[in-house]
Order: sequence, then C-alpha cells, then structure tokens
Amino acid sequence: MTDPSQTDPSQTNPIPGQCRTTAMGILPHRDAAYALDLAFSLDIPFWPQLPNISYYEDMYVQASEGFPGMVVDHKERTLRFSRARFDEELGVFSERMEDPDLYRLSPEYSAVYHEFLRRDLSGYVAIRGQVEGPVSFGFNVEDESGRAILYDDEIRPLYFDFLARKVEVMRQELVAVHPRAFMFVDEPGLEFIFSSLSGYTDTAGRQDLRDFFSQVEGARGIHLCGNPSWDFLLDMPMQILSFNAFGRGNELVAYGESVLRFFDQGGVMGWGIVPANYDDFHGASTQGLVDHLEQLFDQVERCGVSRDRIVDQSLLLPATCALMNPDGGKTVEACYDTLREVSGLVRERYGLK
Repeated sequence: MTDPSQTDPSQTNPIPGQCRTTAMGILPHRDAAYALDLAFSLDIPFWPQLPNISYYEDMYVQASEGFPGMVVDHKERTLRFSRARFDEELGVFSERMEDPDLYRLSPEYSAVYHEFLRRDLSGYVAIRGQVEGPVSFGFNVEDESGRAILYDDEIRPLYFDFLARKVEVMRQELVAVHPRAFMFVDEPGLEFIFSSLSGYTDTAGRQDLRDFFSQVEGARGIHLCGNPSWDFLLDMPMQILSFNAFGRGNELVAYGESVLRFFDQGGVMGWGIVPANYDDFHGASTQGLVDHLEQLFDQVERCGVSRDRIVDQSLLLPATCALMNPDGGKTVEACYDTLREVSGLVRERYGLK
C-alpha cells in the first residue's frame, strides 16, 4: 500500500503523477474479491468492471442504468434502445432528473463498486472511477431499426447530459471517501468520429464533448486504446489523457505543439506502457518497456517539456484491457506485476520515493 509523503510535490496537483500506477476498469476475472484486491495492488486503486461475472458488468450496460428506453437482454447479452419504451418512461425520468439517486450505480449493476467504497482508502495517494463515454455509448447502443442513437438528434443531447450527471455523481461519491478522487471517461469508440464514414463529425463531437465536460467538476479525463485525432483530444477541457502508449505512443508525441500545451496547462499523461494481451506481453521485457517509455519521454522533451515535468505529470498503466487471453486473468496479473516493476525502475531513476 502506498504511504504518500506530506512533502510530496504531486500532492498539490489534482491528479498525482510521478509515474505512479493505476489501470483501466475492465478485468477478465470471475472472482470479485480477487479482482478488487488486484486493483488495490496499484498506487491508485479503482473499482473493477467484471463482464465475465455478469452482463450487468458490461461497461455499456452499467452506463445505461436509469436511462429511459434501455432494454437489457442478459441471455443474448445485448443492449438496445426502444423508442416505445422510451416514450413510456420519459415522463417519470423527467420528473427525477434532478435526483442524484437516478444516476448512481446500483449493487445490481456492479459486483464490486459498493465494496470498493467501503474499503479503507486512507493510505492511498488517490483513487479513480470510470463511466462509459457518451460518444462510444452512442455508437454502441442501437434502436429497433439498427440505427445508433448517436445519430438521433432528440436522444443524443439527453443521454450526453445523463452520462455527464452520472460521471459527476460517481465523482462525488468517490470524493466523499477520498479527497483526491478522479474520473476516467472511457471512449474506446471515439476514434471512429474521425472516419469519413462515421456520419458524426469531429466538429460536432468537439462541441458535444466540451459541453459534456463542462458539467463535471473536479479532476477528470478520457481513457482510450485507439488512434483518434490527438490534437482533438489534447485540446479537451480535462486533466488527464490515458492511452495505449505501447502501441500508439509514437503517434501521440508527434503532435508536439498540442503535447506541449497539454503539459503547460497542467495535464497528466497516462502512459499505457505495459501490454496486457497475451502475445504482446510475452514478447516484451521489463527493461525494453522502460526503454520504450524513456524514448517517448525523449520526444516529449524535444517538444519543450522538461524531463522533471514529464515525470511529475505522468501515470503508468497497462496498454489495454484484455478479456480474451487464453490463460484467463494470469497475463493481466503478470502485467500488473510488470507495471509495478517499470514504475519502480523509473521512479528510482528520477529519485522519487
């Protein structure tokens, strides 16, 4: 367990950096208690999402709880939007929109979230939560005709507002148990808006996401594993960007001016440096990952950011989630071990304790 120092300079930042460890929410495990212990093995623990236990644990299903028109089929493992059901439920929903309880994640929809809140978190430098992001949610959830609700001009503003409130309510719940809590908005589908075939432009997405983040107080940011427009993301009003640095690091650091501006504004970079999928993990070495991270730091330094600031404004994470490894959760567990090793080596190199 981390024992943060009272003189630690990162204590003055909304999100502690200094190459500490955290991870994204999804884990492949079927034992909730074990998954929670694994999350608490990192410097900044999080509450795990466990879709292999229940379809309620799917990140889209969890985000859908409380929104009118949602149809969850556990047998087929599908989430759909029903216009008829939406029309039936909209009245009651509208009456409750100012009720924070509408946006809370219930025990039914998470096996570990409420246990996470009951844990002793006082010895950790920070804690973290996550909610599925509105762009990815809108791409993933379809109506009866097979049309993604992102394209529905009536529904889209309503669910953007709904998810922003969901993020803010969870943030408040986490801050109540730890003063330095922050949120990830998971956006695995965000890269698709930059395709000419998406039908939802990056201009619309920029404004919608800016409005979305304006409703969330405190420290928050985006996590994704894909390859969006990095200029677009680095210009968002957020404090942290978490991404797949193992596979996409060289692409991000090529956006020198945007990277410099992000660091100058106090942004924290979440470097997903340790692969969690079986083949990449077993083809990597701890020292090779440290060297790769240092090469990325070199490129950021050439953008005009001092090495001390890079280290101070960085977290280290797994590169991706991994639900489909042939060995279940073993590679992910080994990934966490390596992540702690990489963090220890980097922190030792820069004299951090």
